[in-house]
Amino acid sequence: MKTNEQPSVVAGKPKRTHYSPQFKEQALERAKQDGVPKAAKDLGIAQAMLYIWQAKSRQTDQPFEEQKLQQAEIARLKRENARLEEEVAFPKKGGGVLCQAVTMRYAMIQSLEAEFSINLMCRCLMVSRSGYFHWKKRPPSPRAQSQEAMSNEIKRVFDDEKARAGSPRIAKRLNEEGHRVSRHTVAKIMKSKGWRAKAARKYKARTNSNHGLPVAPNLLELNFEATMPDQKWVSDITYIWTDEGWLYLAVILELYSRKVIGWALSERMTAKLVCDALTMALWRRKLPKGVIVHSDRGSQYCSVTYQALLRRHQLICSMSKKGDCYDNAAMESWNHSFKVKAIHGERLLTRDEAKKHVFDYIEVYYNRKRLHSKLGYLCPEAFELKLVS
Repeated sequence: MKTNEQPSVVAGKPKRTHYSPQFKEQALERAKQDGVPKAAKDLGIAQAMLYIWQAKSRQTDQPFEEQKLQQAEIARLKRENARLEEEVAFPKKGGGVLCQAVTMRYAMIQSLEAEFSINLMCRCLMVSRSGYFHWKKRPPSPRAQSQEAMSNEIKRVFDDEKARAGSPRIAKRLNEEGHRVSRHTVAKIMKSKGWRAKAARKYKARTNSNHGLPVAPNLLELNFEATMPDQKWVSDITYIWTDEGWLYLAVILELYSRKVIGWALSERMTAKLVCDALTMALWRRKLPKGVIVHSDRGSQYCSVTYQALLRRHQLICSMSKKGDCYDNAAMESWNHSFKVKAIHGERLLTRDEAKKHVFDYIEVYYNRKRLHSKLGYLCPEAFELKLVS
Protein backbone atom coordinates (compact mmCIF):
# COMPACT_ATOMS: atom_id res chain seq x y z
CA MET A 1 0.00 0.00 0.00
CA LYS A 2 1.05 3.59 -0.53
CA THR A 3 1.83 5.54 2.57
CA ASN A 4 0.59 8.79 0.93
CA GLU A 5 -2.01 9.05 -1.81
CA GLN A 6 -0.92 12.48 -3.10
CA PRO A 7 2.41 14.26 -2.75
CA SER A 8 2.25 17.28 -0.46
CA VAL A 9 4.07 20.54 -1.04
CA VAL A 10 6.33 22.04 1.62
CA ALA A 11 8.02 25.40 0.91
CA GLY A 12 7.20 25.07 -2.80
CA LYS A 13 8.80 21.63 -3.22
CA PRO A 14 6.79 18.43 -3.73
CA LYS A 15 7.26 15.85 -1.00
CA ARG A 16 8.29 12.45 -2.28
CA THR A 17 5.70 9.70 -1.93
CA HIS A 18 6.92 6.41 -0.45
CA TYR A 19 5.50 3.01 -1.34
CA SER A 20 5.67 -0.20 0.64
CA PRO A 21 7.31 -3.36 -0.79
CA GLN A 22 3.86 -5.02 -0.88
CA PHE A 23 2.48 -2.18 -3.00
CA LYS A 24 5.40 -2.36 -5.41
CA GLU A 25 5.03 -6.11 -5.80
CA GLN A 26 1.30 -5.90 -6.51
CA ALA A 27 1.83 -2.97 -8.89
CA LEU A 28 4.37 -5.00 -10.90
CA GLU A 29 1.98 -7.95 -11.04
CA ARG A 30 -0.71 -5.64 -12.39
CA ALA A 31 1.72 -4.12 -14.92
CA LYS A 32 2.67 -7.62 -16.06
CA GLN A 33 -0.99 -8.49 -16.52
CA ASP A 34 -2.42 -5.26 -17.98
CA GLY A 35 0.64 -3.44 -19.26
CA VAL A 36 2.54 -0.53 -17.72
CA PRO A 37 0.41 2.35 -19.14
CA LYS A 38 -2.92 0.93 -17.91
CA ALA A 39 -1.51 -0.18 -14.55
CA ALA A 40 0.06 3.24 -13.96
CA LYS A 41 -3.22 4.97 -14.83
CA ASP A 42 -5.29 2.67 -12.57
CA LEU A 43 -2.90 3.12 -9.66
CA GLY A 44 -2.39 6.84 -10.12
CA ILE A 45 1.39 6.66 -10.44
CA ALA A 46 3.88 7.64 -13.13
CA GLN A 47 4.73 5.10 -15.86
CA ALA A 48 8.41 5.91 -15.38
CA MET A 49 8.20 4.73 -11.80
CA LEU A 50 6.79 1.38 -12.86
CA TYR A 51 9.58 0.97 -15.42
CA ILE A 52 12.17 1.69 -12.71
CA TRP A 53 10.59 -0.90 -10.43
CA GLN A 54 10.58 -3.44 -13.26
CA ALA A 55 14.27 -2.81 -13.90
CA LYS A 56 15.13 -3.31 -10.26
CA SER A 57 13.05 -6.48 -10.04
CA ARG A 58 14.87 -8.02 -13.03
CA GLN A 59 18.17 -7.79 -11.14
CA THR A 60 17.10 -10.79 -9.08
CA ASP A 61 15.27 -13.95 -9.98
CA GLN A 62 12.84 -13.47 -7.10
CA PRO A 63 11.59 -9.85 -6.82
CA PHE A 64 11.27 -8.51 -3.28
CA GLU A 65 12.35 -11.84 -1.84
CA GLU A 66 14.70 -10.09 0.56
CA GLN A 67 11.89 -7.93 1.88
CA LYS A 68 9.71 -11.01 2.31
CA LEU A 69 12.43 -12.74 4.31
CA GLN A 70 12.91 -9.66 6.46
CA GLN A 71 9.19 -9.45 7.16
CA ALA A 72 9.06 -13.14 8.06
CA GLU A 73 12.00 -12.68 10.44
CA ILE A 74 10.34 -9.67 12.06
CA ALA A 75 7.13 -11.67 12.56
CA ARG A 76 9.14 -14.52 14.09
CA LEU A 77 10.93 -12.14 16.46
CA LYS A 78 7.61 -10.62 17.53
CA ARG A 79 6.24 -14.06 18.35
CA GLU A 80 9.39 -14.89 20.29
CA ASN A 81 9.20 -11.59 22.18
CA ALA A 82 5.56 -12.24 23.09
CA ARG A 83 6.51 -15.70 24.37
CA LEU A 84 9.34 -14.29 26.50
CA GLU A 85 7.07 -11.57 27.92
CA GLU A 86 4.55 -14.26 28.86
CA GLU A 87 7.26 -16.30 30.57
CA VAL A 88 8.31 -13.24 32.58
CA ALA A 89 4.73 -12.24 33.50
CA PHE A 90 3.43 -15.63 34.61
CA PRO A 91 5.82 -16.28 37.56
CA LYS A 92 4.57 -13.04 39.13
CA LYS A 93 1.11 -14.60 39.40
CA GLY A 94 1.90 -18.28 39.65
CA GLY A 95 5.28 -18.38 41.37
CA GLY A 96 3.73 -18.23 44.83
CA VAL A 97 2.19 -21.70 44.50
CA LEU A 98 5.40 -23.56 43.69
CA CYS A 99 5.68 -24.57 47.34
CA GLN A 100 2.03 -25.72 47.38
CA ALA A 101 0.61 -29.15 46.59
CA VAL A 102 0.32 -30.24 42.97
CA THR A 103 -3.46 -29.84 43.08
CA MET A 104 -3.03 -26.19 44.06
CA ARG A 105 -0.77 -25.70 41.04
CA TYR A 106 -3.35 -27.34 38.82
CA ALA A 107 -6.00 -25.00 40.24
CA MET A 108 -3.78 -22.01 39.49
CA ILE A 109 -3.31 -23.18 35.89
CA GLN A 110 -7.05 -23.62 35.48
CA SER A 111 -7.75 -20.11 36.81
CA LEU A 112 -5.24 -18.53 34.39
CA GLU A 113 -6.00 -20.50 31.23
CA ALA A 114 -7.45 -17.41 29.56
CA GLU A 115 -4.26 -15.39 30.17
CA PHE A 116 -1.37 -17.82 29.55
CA SER A 117 -0.71 -20.91 27.51
CA ILE A 118 -1.08 -24.23 29.33
CA ASN A 119 2.35 -25.44 28.14
CA LEU A 120 4.03 -22.37 29.64
CA MET A 121 2.22 -22.67 32.99
CA CYS A 122 2.95 -26.38 33.30
CA ARG A 123 6.62 -25.76 32.59
CA CYS A 124 6.88 -22.87 35.08
CA LEU A 125 5.00 -24.73 37.84
CA MET A 126 6.91 -27.95 37.16
CA VAL A 127 3.90 -30.18 36.48
CA SER A 128 3.18 -32.35 33.46
CA ARG A 129 0.68 -31.28 30.84
CA SER A 130 -0.90 -34.73 30.74
CA GLY A 131 -1.18 -34.73 34.55
CA TYR A 132 -3.01 -31.43 34.45
CA PHE A 133 -5.55 -32.64 31.88
CA HIS A 134 -6.00 -35.88 33.83
CA TRP A 135 -6.67 -33.83 37.01
CA LYS A 136 -9.07 -31.62 35.10
CA LYS A 137 -11.16 -34.58 33.90
CA ARG A 138 -11.18 -36.23 37.33
CA PRO A 139 -14.24 -35.49 39.51
CA PRO A 140 -13.24 -33.23 42.43
CA SER A 141 -12.75 -34.83 45.84
CA PRO A 142 -15.06 -33.91 48.74
CA ARG A 143 -12.26 -31.80 50.20
CA ALA A 144 -11.73 -29.98 46.89
CA GLN A 145 -15.48 -29.40 46.63
CA SER A 146 -15.51 -28.01 50.15
CA GLN A 147 -12.58 -25.74 49.40
CA GLU A 148 -14.19 -24.53 46.18
CA ALA A 149 -17.40 -23.77 48.06
CA MET A 150 -15.39 -21.83 50.64
CA SER A 151 -13.60 -19.96 47.83
CA ASN A 152 -16.99 -18.93 46.45
CA GLU A 153 -18.06 -17.66 49.88
CA ILE A 154 -14.80 -15.72 50.28
CA LYS A 155 -15.24 -14.19 46.82
CA ARG A 156 -18.81 -13.23 47.68
CA VAL A 157 -17.72 -11.35 50.79
CA PHE A 158 -14.67 -9.91 49.00
CA ASP A 159 -16.90 -8.53 46.23
CA ASP A 160 -19.51 -7.31 48.71
CA GLU A 161 -16.73 -5.38 50.48
CA LYS A 162 -15.63 -4.06 47.06
CA ALA A 163 -12.08 -5.37 47.61
CA ARG A 164 -11.79 -3.27 50.79
CA ALA A 165 -11.40 -6.13 53.29
CA GLY A 166 -8.48 -8.46 53.93
CA SER A 167 -8.45 -11.99 55.34
CA PRO A 168 -9.11 -11.05 59.04
CA ARG A 169 -12.35 -9.18 58.32
CA ILE A 170 -13.52 -11.69 55.73
CA ALA A 171 -12.90 -14.60 58.13
CA LYS A 172 -14.79 -12.74 60.88
CA ARG A 173 -17.79 -12.11 58.63
CA LEU A 174 -17.89 -15.72 57.44
CA ASN A 175 -17.75 -17.04 61.01
CA GLU A 176 -20.59 -14.72 62.00
CA GLU A 177 -22.60 -16.14 59.09
CA GLY A 178 -22.04 -19.68 60.40
CA HIS A 179 -19.03 -20.80 58.31
CA ARG A 180 -16.16 -22.35 60.25
CA VAL A 181 -12.98 -21.00 58.71
CA SER A 182 -9.74 -19.54 60.07
CA ARG A 183 -8.08 -16.31 59.00
CA HIS A 184 -5.06 -18.31 57.75
CA THR A 185 -7.26 -20.49 55.51
CA VAL A 186 -8.94 -17.40 54.07
CA ALA A 187 -5.53 -15.77 53.49
CA LYS A 188 -4.23 -18.92 51.79
CA ILE A 189 -7.22 -19.16 49.43
CA MET A 190 -7.12 -15.45 48.65
CA LYS A 191 -3.41 -15.66 47.84
CA SER A 192 -3.92 -18.64 45.54
CA LYS A 193 -6.72 -16.81 43.71
CA GLY A 194 -4.87 -13.51 43.50
CA TRP A 195 -7.50 -11.60 45.54
CA ARG A 196 -5.82 -8.74 47.35
CA ALA A 197 -7.39 -5.95 49.39
CA LYS A 198 -6.72 -2.41 48.21
CA ALA A 199 -3.41 -1.10 49.52
CA ALA A 200 -2.76 2.16 51.35
CA ARG A 201 -0.87 5.18 50.08
CA LYS A 202 1.32 7.76 51.77
CA TYR A 203 -0.21 10.53 53.91
CA LYS A 204 -0.25 13.98 52.33
CA ALA A 205 -1.08 17.25 54.15
CA ARG A 206 -4.01 19.25 52.80
CA THR A 207 -5.43 22.09 54.93
CA ASN A 208 -3.79 25.51 55.23
CA SER A 209 -2.47 26.31 58.71
CA ASN A 210 -0.51 29.40 57.64
CA HIS A 211 -2.85 32.06 58.97
CA GLY A 212 -3.08 34.60 61.81
CA LEU A 213 -6.26 33.24 63.40
CA PRO A 214 -6.23 32.09 67.07
CA VAL A 215 -5.66 28.38 67.69
CA ALA A 216 -6.75 26.08 70.52
CA PRO A 217 -4.47 23.90 72.70
CA ASN A 218 -4.04 20.18 72.05
CA LEU A 219 -6.27 18.55 74.67
CA LEU A 220 -6.04 14.98 73.31
CA GLU A 221 -2.22 14.70 73.42
CA LEU A 222 -2.30 11.57 71.19
CA ASN A 223 -4.86 9.87 73.46
CA PHE A 224 -7.57 8.68 71.06
CA GLU A 225 -9.26 6.32 73.51
CA ALA A 226 -12.69 7.27 74.86
CA THR A 227 -14.36 5.64 77.87
CA MET A 228 -17.90 6.68 76.95
CA PRO A 229 -19.88 7.90 73.92
CA ASP A 230 -19.64 11.57 72.92
CA GLN A 231 -16.57 12.18 75.01
CA LYS A 232 -14.17 12.91 72.11
CA TRP A 233 -14.81 13.73 68.46
CA VAL A 234 -12.15 14.20 65.78
CA SER A 235 -12.56 16.04 62.49
CA ASP A 236 -10.71 16.62 59.22
CA ILE A 237 -11.12 17.50 55.55
CA THR A 238 -10.15 15.23 52.67
CA TYR A 239 -10.54 15.65 48.94
CA ILE A 240 -11.95 13.68 46.01
CA TRP A 241 -11.12 14.16 42.33
CA THR A 242 -13.85 13.93 39.69
CA ASP A 243 -13.84 14.70 35.97
CA GLU A 244 -15.74 17.88 36.85
CA GLY A 245 -13.10 18.97 39.38
CA TRP A 246 -12.35 18.65 43.11
CA LEU A 247 -14.91 17.79 45.79
CA TYR A 248 -14.08 18.28 49.48
CA LEU A 249 -15.34 16.07 52.32
CA ALA A 250 -15.42 17.13 55.98
CA VAL A 251 -15.93 14.31 58.50
CA ILE A 252 -16.67 14.10 62.26
CA LEU A 253 -15.61 10.77 63.83
CA GLU A 254 -16.84 9.66 67.26
CA LEU A 255 -13.85 8.03 69.00
CA TYR A 256 -15.73 5.67 71.34
CA SER A 257 -17.54 3.77 68.60
CA ARG A 258 -15.43 5.00 65.64
CA LYS A 259 -18.70 5.94 63.93
CA VAL A 260 -18.93 8.74 61.37
CA ILE A 261 -21.57 10.97 62.97
CA GLY A 262 -21.24 14.03 60.75
CA TRP A 263 -20.08 14.72 57.22
CA ALA A 264 -20.52 17.31 54.49
CA LEU A 265 -19.45 17.77 50.86
CA SER A 266 -18.68 20.94 48.95
CA GLU A 267 -16.90 22.14 45.82
CA ARG A 268 -14.97 24.59 48.00
CA MET A 269 -12.96 24.06 51.20
CA THR A 270 -14.66 26.73 53.35
CA ALA A 271 -15.70 27.30 56.96
CA LYS A 272 -19.28 26.45 55.96
CA LEU A 273 -18.12 22.94 54.98
CA VAL A 274 -16.82 22.09 58.48
CA CYS A 275 -19.78 23.84 60.13
CA ASP A 276 -22.21 21.69 58.11
CA ALA A 277 -20.41 18.51 59.19
CA LEU A 278 -20.43 19.60 62.85
CA THR A 279 -24.11 20.54 62.67
CA MET A 280 -24.98 17.05 61.36
CA ALA A 281 -23.01 15.49 64.22
CA LEU A 282 -24.76 17.66 66.82
CA TRP A 283 -28.25 16.75 65.61
CA ARG A 284 -27.42 13.05 65.24
CA ARG A 285 -26.07 12.88 68.80
CA LYS A 286 -28.94 14.98 70.22
CA LEU A 287 -26.91 18.09 71.04
CA PRO A 288 -24.45 16.78 73.66
CA LYS A 289 -22.41 19.28 75.69
CA GLY A 290 -18.82 19.23 76.90
CA VAL A 291 -17.51 17.09 73.99
CA ILE A 292 -13.87 17.64 73.02
CA VAL A 293 -13.85 18.33 69.27
CA HIS A 294 -10.34 17.88 67.88
CA SER A 295 -9.06 19.02 64.48
CA ASP A 296 -5.96 20.39 62.80
CA ARG A 297 -5.13 24.12 62.66
CA GLY A 298 -6.68 24.69 59.25
CA SER A 299 -8.20 28.11 58.64
CA GLN A 300 -11.66 26.55 58.36
CA TYR A 301 -11.47 25.25 61.97
CA CYS A 302 -9.99 28.50 63.27
CA SER A 303 -12.64 30.61 61.53
CA VAL A 304 -14.97 32.86 63.53
CA THR A 305 -18.04 30.96 62.24
CA TYR A 306 -16.81 27.52 63.32
CA GLN A 307 -15.57 28.72 66.71
CA ALA A 308 -18.91 30.44 67.35
CA LEU A 309 -20.73 27.18 66.59
CA LEU A 310 -18.57 25.34 69.13
CA ARG A 311 -19.23 27.95 71.84
CA ARG A 312 -22.96 28.07 71.13
CA HIS A 313 -23.28 24.32 71.81
CA GLN A 314 -20.76 24.28 74.69
CA LEU A 315 -18.24 22.09 72.87
CA ILE A 316 -14.54 22.16 73.75
CA CYS A 317 -12.10 22.94 70.93
CA SER A 318 -8.79 21.07 70.61
CA MET A 319 -6.20 21.37 67.83
CA SER A 320 -3.12 19.49 66.65
CA LYS A 321 0.37 20.94 66.54
CA LYS A 322 1.22 22.61 63.26
CA GLY A 323 2.07 20.12 60.48
CA ASP A 324 1.90 17.02 62.74
CA CYS A 325 -0.43 14.40 61.26
CA TYR A 326 0.11 12.08 64.27
CA ASP A 327 -1.72 14.54 66.54
CA ASN A 328 -4.89 13.65 64.63
CA ALA A 329 -3.91 10.07 63.84
CA ALA A 330 -7.36 8.50 64.35
CA MET A 331 -8.91 10.85 61.80
CA GLU A 332 -5.98 10.52 59.40
CA SER A 333 -6.33 6.75 59.64
CA TRP A 334 -9.99 7.03 58.67
CA ASN A 335 -9.16 9.34 55.76
CA HIS A 336 -6.47 6.94 54.61
CA SER A 337 -8.83 3.99 54.72
CA PHE A 338 -11.56 5.96 52.93
CA LYS A 339 -9.25 6.99 50.08
CA VAL A 340 -7.89 3.45 49.68
CA LYS A 341 -11.14 1.53 49.99
CA ALA A 342 -13.52 3.92 48.26
CA ILE A 343 -11.65 6.31 45.98
CA HIS A 344 -8.39 4.87 44.63
CA GLY A 345 -8.99 2.98 41.39
CA GLU A 346 -12.41 4.58 40.84
CA ARG A 347 -13.10 7.07 38.05
CA LEU A 348 -15.82 9.46 39.20
CA LEU A 349 -17.21 11.30 36.20
CA THR A 350 -19.33 13.90 38.03
CA ARG A 351 -19.55 15.46 41.47
CA ASP A 352 -23.07 14.00 41.84
CA GLU A 353 -21.65 10.54 41.22
CA ALA A 354 -18.96 11.19 43.85
CA LYS A 355 -21.59 12.30 46.38
CA LYS A 356 -23.51 9.04 45.91
CA HIS A 357 -20.23 7.13 46.22
CA VAL A 358 -19.39 8.87 49.51
CA PHE A 359 -22.89 8.32 50.90
CA ASP A 360 -22.73 4.61 50.06
CA TYR A 361 -19.31 4.22 51.70
CA ILE A 362 -20.14 6.09 54.95
CA GLU A 363 -23.78 5.29 55.59
CA VAL A 364 -24.17 1.88 53.99
CA TYR A 365 -20.74 0.31 54.26
CA TYR A 366 -18.55 1.92 56.95
CA ASN A 367 -21.06 2.62 59.73
CA ARG A 368 -23.15 -0.52 59.23
CA LYS A 369 -20.96 -3.19 57.61
CA ARG A 370 -17.23 -2.59 58.07
CA LEU A 371 -15.85 -4.73 60.92
CA HIS A 372 -13.50 -2.62 63.06
CA SER A 373 -10.58 -4.33 64.80
CA LYS A 374 -10.68 -1.84 67.72
CA LEU A 375 -14.34 -2.71 68.29
CA GLY A 376 -13.78 -6.46 68.54
CA TYR A 377 -14.62 -6.86 64.86
CA LEU A 378 -18.00 -5.22 65.12
CA CYS A 379 -19.21 -2.42 62.88
CA PRO A 380 -19.74 0.96 64.60
CA GLU A 381 -23.53 0.68 64.44
CA ALA A 382 -23.54 -2.81 65.99
CA PHE A 383 -21.07 -1.69 68.66
CA GLU A 384 -23.36 1.14 69.74
CA LEU A 385 -26.41 -1.12 69.72
CA LYS A 386 -24.54 -3.63 71.89
CA LEU A 387 -23.74 -0.82 74.32
CA VAL A 388 -27.42 0.14 74.61
CA SER A 389 -28.54 -3.44 75.14
